[in-house]
Parts: sequence; structure tokens; C-alpha cells
Amino acid sequence: MMPTEFDETARAAGGPLFAPHPERDSVLGEVHARPFHGVSGPNRFLHFAFMTDNAQAAADRNALAAFCTARGRPAPLTGAKHHRVEWPGGSLRWEQHSEFTTYSWQFSAEGASPFSPRAGLLAEDMRRIPQPGPHLVSVDLHFMPERPDFDPAELFDPSSLAMALVNREGALAATDYRADADGFVRVLVLDRSLTPPRAGALIQRMLEIETYRILALLGLPQAQRVAPSVKRIEDELTRIADAMKDNDGLAEDRRLLDDLTGLAALLEADVAASSYRFGATRAYDGIVHQRLVAVGETPLESWPPFSSFLDRRMAPALRTCTMLEERQTNLSTKLARAANLLRTRVDVEIERQNRDLLASMNERTRLQLRLQQTVEGLSVAAISYYIVGLAGYLFKGARDAGLLPFDPGLATAVTVPLVILGVTLIVRRIRRDHRSEDAAAQAAGDGNTPMSKGSDRKS
Repeated sequence: MMPTEFDETARAAGGPLFAPHPERDSVLGEVHARPFHGVSGPNRFLHFAFMTDNAQAAADRNALAAFCTARGRPAPLTGAKHHRVEWPGGSLRWEQHSEFTTYSWQFSAEGASPFSPRAGLLAEDMRRIPQPGPHLVSVDLHFMPERPDFDPAELFDPSSLAMALVNREGALAATDYRADADGFVRVLVLDRSLTPPRAGALIQRMLEIETYRILALLGLPQAQRVAPSVKRIEDELTRIADAMKDNDGLAEDRRLLDDLTGLAALLEADVAASSYRFGATRAYDGIVHQRLVAVGETPLESWPPFSSFLDRRMAPALRTCTMLEERQTNLSTKLARAANLLRTRVDVEIERQNRDLLASMNERTRLQLRLQQTVEGLSVAAISYYIVGLAGYLFKGARDAGLLPFDPGLATAVTVPLVILGVTLIVRRIRRDHRSEDAAAQAAGDGNTPMSKGSDRKS
């Protein structure tokens, strides 16, 4: 359809005036994909995260659809990445990300004391859905109004408690990042002056901070698994570098080069296995810091805020991942440099051997030429001998027939120098013709090279 035809059709149908890009709706909807939902009054939130691949994500979407349909609630659309359903006194927010899936359950908590009843009793609905993949995150967040007679520090371990005023001092948030008896990390948010939209945004960010904090730390076990292999490769590289200082010949250089190639292959396998995880660790850590900035902490005098606590506790693990990644990169460069040096030594040694081989071939050719010249001299004598012998028989026969008036021996003696001279001239001519043919063939071969052709064209 031509643009003008599309415009007329769109105007007549009350639709868009221009032919849209095929991805326009997807791009426009992305900023509205995960909106904040207002929260008012005391509420309890149980948040779960599971690692999922593509197949597990598809199966989980189908399981969620069956769960919603059985309860008379709308199911997620085919291919949907997020879904929210509500029922009296609660809701479920479901999201799928690149490598994990989250469930956030909301329950009304009117008149309840903090974290009562325990989270394990409220998670019955989550257990009715087949587990999407390996379980990673469980958060129990209690949102309630602030009370003057209540001290949040009494609910947490003081050795790891982080607490701060958040959202322009509209609320107080506290957690000790420790798992309770049911495996949930408890987070308490006390409402001071939040509106429902601000409360919803704050709660979602607090849940995301804990989720992405755990995801960022997944790089540490990977770094700990890779570290022994990296250390072993570094030690082997040191050994090979020391052995390179003592040149034991081409065979030893080739063996060292084979060892380097094996180390490089092992290192590349480790890099391929860990590069995604280390890259994800950096990305998740960046999201954690973004959410902390969005939360807007105001430190309290007695307790560290979330940002300083997480920096102090997470920084060593993240530096370990960064250090391992840098060691892998530097080690790859060193292996390539050592391999190039060994290849150069091997090439030089091969060239030296080729030079010696050519020199020995030249010497053999020279000896063969001398032998050929000697053989040619002997062949001249042998051919002359046979020709003179034949001439002697001819002269004797002619003498017996009365055709030769003088002695056959004299005639044979006279023919000897003539025969030798003739045979010598014939042999030299044959050798000269062979040399001319070889020179012409070599010239023809040189003329077929690109450089020769270019020279011919210039000429």
C-alpha cells in the first residue's frame, strides 16, 4: 500500500496517520510494562525469585495461567513477561526477566504485629504453583504505620542491621539481610507520611534491591570456582617462560608451543563459562546502586544506611569477580604474547634448517655435476672406442675385399682423433640444447608469477 493510500484509509478508520514501525508498540509499551501500584494501610509482601531458562520460563507461564484460570482470574497473555492479578485482600505480581522469574504476593495485614504470622504460613499459594526453577530469593516485607512506642531494631540482629529514613524521610526502612527460620530475609518499612503511589514505588524498589543484590553476588561462587584454574594456568605460564630462556632446539620449542596452546584453550573455556556471569554481576550491581539512589536514604545516627552497609559487605565479593576477570584478560594477553614469541623462534629455526638443507642440496648438486662431467668424459671415451672398433672392422673388411689399398690398422689409427672430436662436439651440443630448454622453462615459470605479469604489463 502506498503511503497516500495508507493515510486515506487511516483517516477514514480513525486510526494512525502514518504506517507504524513494526516495533513501535513494543517500544512505547516498555516504559509502562512494570508500573508501580499504590499501597495503603498495613500490608505484607512475600517476594520470590527463581532462576529460569527459556524452557522453564515457558512452562512457568503455562503454570501461572492454569493457576489463575482455576481461581477465575485472567491468565497472562501468550508471550507475556509480566502479569498482575488481584483478589479481595491481596494480589499477585508476576514478572519474567532474562534469566529469572519473580512472584510478589501482597496480603492485607490489618491489626497484625510485625512479621506475624510467619511467612511460611502465608506462602501456601506459592507452593501450589510448580517451582519454575532453582530458588534464589525469598523476601518478607512488612509495611505498616510508624508507632512512637515501637523500636524496629528489636526485630533484627544488631550486628548486621541497616536502617535509614527513605523517600525524603517519608518512611523508615530496616533489615538485617539474614534469613529467618523459613528462609525469608525480613524487611520492615514504617510509613511516616507516604502517599499510596509513593509507598508502592518504595516497596517495589526495596524488593528489587534485595533481588538484584543476590543476583549480583552469584558471580562470587563462579569466581571461586575459576580461581584455581587461573592460578594453575599462571603457574604453568611461568614454568614455560622459564623454559623458554634455555633454547634446547626446535623439538623443545614445539613442545612448549603445544603446552601454551593447551593452556590457551583451557583459559578460553573458563572465560566462556564465566564471562556472562561476571558481566551480569556488574549489571546487577549497577541496578542495586540505581535503586538505592531512587530510595533516597537519609542516614540515622545509630545505624548504617543500606548503601554504606551493602558497599562494605558486597564490595569484597564484587572486587573478587572484577579481579578474576582482569586476571583472565591479562593472562590471555600473556599467553598470546608467549605463543607468538615461540612461533617466531620455531619459524626462525625452521628457516635455519631450510637454509642448511638448501646448502647441502647445493653441495650434492655440485658433486653430481662433477660426477656427471666425469661420466660424460668416460662416455666420450667409451663411445669413441666402440666407433673406432666398428671402423676397424670396416677397414679390415675393405682390405680383404681389395677396396683398401693401405693397412687397416693405420686407417683405424687415423680415425681415432676424428671420432673423439666428433663425439665430443655432439655431446657438448646435446648438453647445450638441454641447458637452453631448462632456461626457457624457468623463464616461462617466472613469467607466470603476479610480479612478472605486472612487470610484463609495465614493459
